[in-house]
Amino acid sequence: MEKPIISADSHITEPPGCYVDHIDPKFRERAPRMMRDDKLGDIFVIEGMSKPIPMGLVAAAGQDASSLKMFGAKFEELHRGGWDPEARMADQERDGVACEIIYPTVGMMLCNHPDYDYKKACFDAYNRWVAQYCGAHPDRLIGLGQTSMRSVEEGIDDLRRMKEMGLRGVMMPGNPQVSDYDDPIYDPFWEAAIDMEMPLSFHILTSKQDNWKTRGPRINNFLSIIRGNQDLIGTFIFGGVFERHPKLRLVCVEADAGWVPHFMYRMDHAYKRHRNWMLKGREFQKMPSEYFREHVYTTFQDDWVAFQMKDLCNVKRMMWANDFPHSDSTWPWSQEVLAEQTKHLTQAEKDAILHDNVAELYHLSI
Repeated sequence: MEKPIISADSHITEPPGCYVDHIDPKFRERAPRMMRDDKLGDIFVIEGMSKPIPMGLVAAAGQDASSLKMFGAKFEELHRGGWDPEARMADQERDGVACEIIYPTVGMMLCNHPDYDYKKACFDAYNRWVAQYCGAHPDRLIGLGQTSMRSVEEGIDDLRRMKEMGLRGVMMPGNPQVSDYDDPIYDPFWEAAIDMEMPLSFHILTSKQDNWKTRGPRINNFLSIIRGNQDLIGTFIFGGVFERHPKLRLVCVEADAGWVPHFMYRMDHAYKRHRNWMLKGREFQKMPSEYFREHVYTTFQDDWVAFQMKDLCNVKRMMWANDFPHSDSTWPWSQEVLAEQTKHLTQAEKDAILHDNVAELYHLSI
């Protein structure tokens, strides 16, 4: 690779004090906290959520597939780079990665918390913690903040605070408190994100729709986790959000990209054949696929199909990631995976997917 490789989607492992130590004092007794269970191992317990978050798969990068399990892990046994920025530098070097866009872990699950006030307090606490974490190496750890989207005005204030803290984008909850994202009431928020150069990210498992149960064996549910992101993209496109805001950019995170060509084709078919009765005849300036190709970035790690389909996607909107330290990560084998999956790409295409697109989106100088 001729340019430094940037992971467009990596994660932290929230330490025991991430929320307790940084949250608004009136929420401190209720803050998410780590507890040790004799049977489950270390777990994050969150008031208002029926199930705790086990640590087993949170930082299982590099483990043999036969050893993966949800329960029984202890915090001190996990990858230290998940909460220690100095240890993270060695993790990056081992994987051949020069820079990472940093997402939360427990914070992903908090996106679906039913109490928006509680969620707001937790996200504010996380933003304070992750700003400190990434501040240790701001050229190699690029932090994104979280907003609960209780209101448009508060969301804009959140963006402004994130920007002041040195965070470079915002991870959105899949569902806002009021209405849905295609409602024009959110137009001021989209314009604020554009003006502040704070790209929007929607990560898998952060929408209510992600909790739908599929039929068949449990592993079948793994295949459905991209559905929530597809629904969001369709909402932005068919809801006219991108048409109203031509400079808006959205990042579809960890939902892979091999499905994108067919999804764009299917959207175009729906628009051409069924818009008269489904959209009441509403006409867009462009085809749905054109909005997707221009406005939507996709991140993926081990997705051989995405690299094969790059000519049917927009190679300028594809961004590779290693997903460290999660169980689905390619760490520490990313170089081997990329050597195999990108061998048919031109150097310009490799540069775009592994460096240029991410660097341009987040204004990185690396």
